[in-house]
Amino acid sequence: MDNEMEIKGKILFTQQQIWERAKELGYQISKDYEGEELIVLGTLKGAIIWMGDILKNLTLDTKIDFVSASSYGSGITSSGVVKITKDIDMDLFHKNILIIEDIIDTGTTLKFLKDYIAERNPKSVKICTLLDKPSRRKADIKGDYVGFTVDDLFVIGYGLDYDQKYRNLPYVSYLEG
Repeated sequence: MDNEMEIKGKILFTQQQIWERAKELGYQISKDYEGEELIVLGTLKGAIIWMGDILKNLTLDTKIDFVSASSYGSGITSSGVVKITKDIDMDLFHKNILIIEDIIDTGTTLKFLKDYIAERNPKSVKICTLLDKPSRRKADIKGDYVGFTVDDLFVIGYGLDYDQKYRNLPYVSYLEG
């Protein structure tokens, strides 16, 4: 039996393309925060693989933490109601915060999260996302560091899931139909 994983969907971005983009963004983030501490805040669960790639390319004094905020159920559309299911453990007062996100879709959850973090009086809050899907945006939010922009497709892989499946795919693809 072949050890290769069966390809799911149609590949949009290969692992190599993602690694190259993470290197470019890691360089830019390191330059932008040169000489300063940065708290990298990963959004669970989808951003963890992308976060690892970004972290490997940072040359800064970096701390990490995680948060989980969701407006998705088990379906493919946002419920619109956001809740924090895993809170931030660190003191964010007067710190530079970089939220690592897997995808900015409607922006509802991320806008809620950015506002939630802002209540803790950080020095700055920026967003680094693997994917940006501006065609579906409902909230006024944008990524400061964007890996790739995608059309209105249902993407999976590289941390992105469909009902908790396919997060482990080493590429980003999309499901049809």
